[in-house]
Order: sequence, then C-alpha cells, then structure tokens
Amino acid sequence: MKIIDAHAHIAQYVCGFTSRGELRSVGGGKAQYATGEVFQMFPPELGDTGVSPEALIKVMDENCVEKAVLLQGNFLGFQNEYSYLAVKKYPDRFTVAGTYDPFCVKVNEIRNHLFKELGFKAVKFELSDGSGLMANRSHVNLDGETMHDCFAHASDNGLVVVLDIGRPRSPCWQVENLARAIKKYPQTTFVICHLLAPQREDKELLKTALGKLVAPNVYFDLASLASNQKPEVFPYPSALEHLRTAKSVVGADKLIFGTDMPCTLARDSYKHLCDYITDSAVFTENELEDIFYNTANSVFFDI
Repeated sequence: MKIIDAHAHIAQYVCGFTSRGELRSVGGGKAQYATGEVFQMFPPELGDTGVSPEALIKVMDENCVEKAVLLQGNFLGFQNEYSYLAVKKYPDRFTVAGTYDPFCVKVNEIRNHLFKELGFKAVKFELSDGSGLMANRSHVNLDGETMHDCFAHASDNGLVVVLDIGRPRSPCWQVENLARAIKKYPQTTFVICHLLAPQREDKELLKTALGKLVAPNVYFDLASLASNQKPEVFPYPSALEHLRTAKSVVGADKLIFGTDMPCTLARDSYKHLCDYITDSAVFTENELEDIFYNTANSVFFDI
C-alpha cells in the first residue's frame, strides 16, 4: 500500500519557544527547556541537534512512504527556509506548509515572501498552549479578528489551512469557535491536526466535537493519536476507539494518515504507527488506501 505521511517535521536545528520558554538542542537528539528540563526529542540516529530531510527520507524509504508533508510549529522552531530548500531538492518526496506568527508587525511582508516568492501552497498554525500561539499569550480567539485575517488571506490565495488547536480542556481547544470560523470559508480546505488530540478518556467528548466540525472542506490528520494515549502502548486500544468514533462521525474519507515524526519515533517505531491502523479491522482496504495515500495526495499535492 502506498503511503503519504501528511504530518512530519524537519529541523536544521531545534530552536523552539514554548510555554516553558526557549527550547534548544543539547545533542544526541535531546532538547532542553528554559526551565532546565531535558528530554529525548527524537531518536539520536536521526540527528544530533536537528533532523535533515535526508534523515527523514531514510525513515520513509525503510517504511515504503512515498511522500511527506512538512509541517512546522514552535516546538521545533519555525523552519520555513529549511523546508523550502528540502522541497526544492526533493520535489517528488516533500511538500510544505509555511507558517508565521500573525502578531508580527511585518506580517504582510512575511506572507508575501512565503506564499508569493517561495510559493508555499499551504499554511499551518499551531494554537496550542504548550508550544503554539497561546503558549506565551493569554488568549487567541479562533473566531476572532486576528485568525480571520489569517483565514481570509489563505482563502484569497488558495492555501490549504492546517490547524493544531491543542488538547481538550485547554483554553486553545476552541471547537465551537473553530466551527463558526470555518463556516465563513466554505471554499477553503482545512486540515485539523491530531484528530483534535483526544486523550484516553475522551470518547464522548471527541464524538461531540467532531460532530460540530463535519463539513465538505474539513479533514483530520491522525498524527500523534497513538502517542496521546500514554501510557498505552501498541496496539493502542484507546486510539482504535477514537478511530471508530471518527469513522462513524466524519467518515473515513475525511481522515489522513500522519505520524508527527521525528518526535513520535522517540517512543515507538514507524511500523507500529502504521500497523495499529492497518491491523485494527476498523477500516476496509479501500478506506485504508484513502487514509494512507489518496486523500492526502488530493489535499496537499494535487493543488
């Protein structure tokens, strides 16, 4: 079966900024917050202080992954130029969603560079209060003026919008605000990351939230769905339950495979991140082909 990983990352070097302050590489695939905490960010075999496109391609080749979508956020640090160079060097393997901070004074110049000069066809915003726009701001309204300026720019320029709204029970997890905002841009494709990041106890919460976001132009990637069920391990029974819920509410045709590599590979193998879905009996063979390849190819590459 052909595979597109629609949620992957590269980093020339880790230069994040989070709710715990700056996040920097300290070698061996480890990173350190400003609070002093050190953790294994990605497997050391993928890089010392960053993860190159070549390191990602090696993982992809070992797991029969044809293409990947490079996304960005404050966790690894914005990597627009580095990602652009990766796509330019490997156009048959990667596409990229550019990102920017909408609160920058020179936001119009930034957008012109990313989406006019570099030609990015997608934009990603992380709103999470862990390592997104709300990590160091009191509140950002997903249905407010600032985000509507971002959505309107994307709509006017034909960009796919990728959104990470963090975890349930956090101030960034604004499902109703997001649903209202999306309705104002029916011609724009939205991809919501992590299937809304449900935790182990969130079956009913997920069902209700997904129901509010059902729309022809809304898709959901499955990146980190397994990792978010800690301390569960493969085959991730709670993640499988969330997949059943998602299929019943939004349909398998709205689900897109992604892993959130390289960070998720510090906890489990790429094979397991595929197998828990393919071996689950939740989806038919045709549905799996759509989830793992066809839908992502249509949303991110045939644009």
